[in-house]
Amino acid sequence: MKQSEAILRLHEWNLRGHYIFQHRDLKKIFHEDNERNFNETLKRLVKNQFLERVARGTYLYTLSNDRFSANTLESIAKTLRRGEYSYVSLESALSEYGAISQIPIDRLTVMTTGRKGEYKTQYGVIEFTHTKKSVPDIIDNIRSVGRPLRIATEDTAIRDLKSVGRNVHLIID
Repeated sequence: MKQSEAILRLHEWNLRGHYIFQHRDLKKIFHEDNERNFNETLKRLVKNQFLERVARGTYLYTLSNDRFSANTLESIAKTLRRGEYSYVSLESALSEYGAISQIPIDRLTVMTTGRKGEYKTQYGVIEFTHTKKSVPDIIDNIRSVGRPLRIATEDTAIRDLKSVGRNVHLIID
Protein backbone atom coordinates (compact mmCIF):
# COMPACT_ATOMS: atom_id res chain seq x y z
CA MET A 1 0.00 0.00 0.00
CA LYS A 2 1.17 3.50 -0.76
CA GLN A 3 2.21 5.46 2.28
CA SER A 4 -0.05 8.39 1.33
CA GLU A 5 -3.10 6.10 1.18
CA ALA A 6 -2.21 4.55 4.54
CA ILE A 7 -1.88 8.00 6.13
CA LEU A 8 -5.27 9.02 4.70
CA ARG A 9 -6.90 5.96 6.25
CA LEU A 10 -5.22 6.61 9.60
CA HIS A 11 -6.38 10.22 9.43
CA GLU A 12 -9.98 9.12 8.77
CA TRP A 13 -9.87 6.87 11.85
CA ASN A 14 -8.29 9.67 13.86
CA LEU A 15 -11.23 11.94 12.98
CA ARG A 16 -13.49 9.27 14.51
CA GLY A 17 -11.48 9.39 17.73
CA HIS A 18 -9.19 6.40 17.16
CA TYR A 19 -5.47 7.06 17.18
CA ILE A 20 -4.13 3.97 18.94
CA PHE A 21 -4.27 0.66 17.10
CA GLN A 22 -3.42 -2.96 17.55
CA HIS A 23 -1.54 -4.76 14.80
CA ARG A 24 -4.73 -6.56 13.72
CA ASP A 25 -6.63 -3.24 13.53
CA LEU A 26 -4.10 -1.84 11.08
CA LYS A 27 -4.33 -4.98 8.97
CA LYS A 28 -8.08 -4.40 8.60
CA ILE A 29 -7.73 -0.65 8.05
CA PHE A 30 -5.15 -1.12 5.29
CA HIS A 31 -7.02 -4.05 3.68
CA GLU A 32 -3.75 -5.86 3.12
CA ASP A 33 -4.09 -9.57 2.35
CA ASN A 34 -0.41 -10.05 1.65
CA GLU A 35 1.46 -10.29 4.99
CA ARG A 36 4.75 -9.19 3.46
CA ASN A 37 3.23 -6.05 1.90
CA PHE A 38 1.46 -5.21 5.14
CA ASN A 39 4.66 -5.56 7.18
CA GLU A 40 6.54 -3.37 4.70
CA THR A 41 3.85 -0.68 4.91
CA LEU A 42 3.93 -0.83 8.69
CA LYS A 43 7.73 -0.68 8.79
CA ARG A 44 7.73 2.33 6.45
CA LEU A 45 5.10 4.19 8.52
CA VAL A 46 7.10 3.62 11.72
CA LYS A 47 10.41 4.58 10.06
CA ASN A 48 8.88 7.81 8.71
CA GLN A 49 7.32 8.52 12.13
CA PHE A 50 3.66 8.44 11.10
CA LEU A 51 3.15 5.54 13.49
CA GLU A 52 4.89 5.04 16.80
CA ARG A 53 5.22 1.60 18.33
CA VAL A 54 4.13 2.19 21.95
CA ALA A 55 4.15 -1.50 22.95
CA ARG A 56 4.49 -4.81 21.21
CA GLY A 57 1.74 -4.95 18.58
CA THR A 58 0.33 -1.54 19.56
CA TYR A 59 0.81 1.64 17.55
CA LEU A 60 -0.04 5.32 17.94
CA TYR A 61 -0.82 7.61 15.00
CA THR A 62 1.64 10.45 15.57
CA LEU A 63 -0.26 13.11 13.60
CA SER A 64 -3.19 12.92 16.01
CA ASN A 65 -3.95 16.05 18.02
CA ASP A 66 -4.91 13.78 20.91
CA ARG A 67 -1.41 12.30 21.09
CA PHE A 68 -0.40 14.35 24.11
CA SER A 69 -3.78 14.49 25.81
CA ALA A 70 -4.26 13.52 29.44
CA ASN A 71 -6.05 10.37 28.25
CA THR A 72 -3.34 8.94 26.00
CA LEU A 73 -1.91 6.56 28.60
CA GLU A 74 -5.40 5.26 29.44
CA SER A 75 -6.19 4.85 25.74
CA ILE A 76 -3.03 2.79 25.31
CA ALA A 77 -4.01 0.67 28.34
CA LYS A 78 -7.50 0.16 26.96
CA THR A 79 -6.07 -0.95 23.61
CA LEU A 80 -3.57 -3.31 25.24
CA ARG A 81 -6.33 -5.12 27.15
CA ARG A 82 -9.15 -4.86 24.63
CA GLY A 83 -11.76 -7.52 25.29
CA GLU A 84 -11.01 -7.62 29.01
CA TYR A 85 -12.54 -5.70 31.88
CA SER A 86 -10.00 -3.10 32.99
CA TYR A 87 -10.34 -0.13 35.28
CA VAL A 88 -8.12 2.45 36.99
CA SER A 89 -7.54 1.45 40.61
CA LEU A 90 -4.87 1.03 43.27
CA GLU A 91 -2.53 4.02 43.68
CA SER A 92 -3.77 5.89 40.59
CA ALA A 93 -7.41 5.92 41.72
CA LEU A 94 -6.59 6.52 45.38
CA SER A 95 -4.42 9.48 44.44
CA GLU A 96 -7.32 11.00 42.49
CA TYR A 97 -9.59 10.55 45.50
CA GLY A 98 -6.99 12.09 47.82
CA ALA A 99 -6.90 8.88 49.86
CA ILE A 100 -3.10 8.60 49.58
CA SER A 101 -0.51 11.32 49.80
CA GLN A 102 1.53 10.11 46.82
CA ILE A 103 0.73 11.28 43.30
CA PRO A 104 1.83 8.83 40.59
CA ILE A 105 3.13 11.20 37.91
CA ASP A 106 4.16 8.86 35.13
CA ARG A 107 2.42 5.62 36.18
CA LEU A 108 -1.08 4.30 35.66
CA THR A 109 -2.23 1.39 37.83
CA VAL A 110 -4.98 -0.71 36.28
CA MET A 111 -6.87 -3.77 37.51
CA THR A 112 -7.77 -6.16 34.70
CA THR A 113 -9.36 -9.53 34.07
CA GLY A 114 -6.57 -9.98 31.52
CA ARG A 115 -2.98 -10.87 32.24
CA LYS A 116 -0.77 -8.82 34.51
CA GLY A 117 2.14 -6.89 33.09
CA GLU A 118 4.03 -3.63 32.96
CA TYR A 119 4.48 -1.54 29.83
CA LYS A 120 6.94 1.33 29.64
CA THR A 121 5.94 3.89 27.02
CA GLN A 122 7.13 7.41 26.36
CA TYR A 123 3.77 8.55 27.77
CA GLY A 124 4.28 6.77 31.09
CA VAL A 125 4.25 3.31 32.63
CA ILE A 126 1.11 1.17 32.61
CA GLU A 127 0.93 -1.45 35.34
CA PHE A 128 -1.73 -4.11 34.92
CA THR A 129 -2.69 -6.20 37.95
CA HIS A 130 -4.85 -9.25 37.36
CA THR A 131 -8.10 -9.60 39.28
CA LYS A 132 -10.24 -12.69 39.72
CA LYS A 133 -13.31 -10.63 40.59
CA SER A 134 -16.53 -11.58 38.84
CA VAL A 135 -17.78 -9.32 36.07
CA PRO A 136 -20.89 -8.24 38.07
CA ASP A 137 -18.65 -7.36 41.04
CA ILE A 138 -16.41 -5.27 38.78
CA ILE A 139 -19.30 -3.48 37.07
CA ASP A 140 -21.01 -2.68 40.38
CA ASN A 141 -17.87 -1.07 41.82
CA ILE A 142 -16.54 1.11 39.00
CA ARG A 143 -17.83 4.29 37.46
CA SER A 144 -17.54 6.07 34.16
CA VAL A 145 -16.15 9.59 34.27
CA GLY A 146 -15.84 10.49 30.58
CA ARG A 147 -12.42 9.05 29.92
CA PRO A 148 -11.14 5.90 28.18
CA LEU A 149 -11.11 3.66 31.27
CA ARG A 150 -13.60 3.48 34.08
CA ILE A 151 -12.36 4.10 37.62
CA ALA A 152 -12.86 2.11 40.80
CA THR A 153 -14.85 3.66 43.60
CA GLU A 154 -12.69 4.76 46.51
CA ASP A 155 -13.72 1.76 48.64
CA THR A 156 -13.01 -0.64 45.79
CA ALA A 157 -9.59 0.91 45.15
CA ILE A 158 -8.73 0.48 48.85
CA ARG A 159 -9.91 -3.15 48.77
CA ASP A 160 -7.88 -3.74 45.60
CA LEU A 161 -4.78 -2.23 47.21
CA LYS A 162 -5.21 -4.44 50.28
CA SER A 163 -5.86 -7.53 48.15
CA VAL A 164 -2.59 -7.11 46.25
CA GLY A 165 -0.83 -6.36 49.56
CA ARG A 166 1.23 -3.34 48.71
CA ASN A 167 1.52 0.30 49.72
CA VAL A 168 -1.30 0.02 52.27
CA HIS A 169 0.77 2.32 54.49
CA LEU A 170 0.09 5.16 52.01
CA ILE A 171 -3.63 5.29 52.83
CA ILE A 172 -4.52 8.43 54.77
CA ASP A 173 -6.82 7.66 57.71
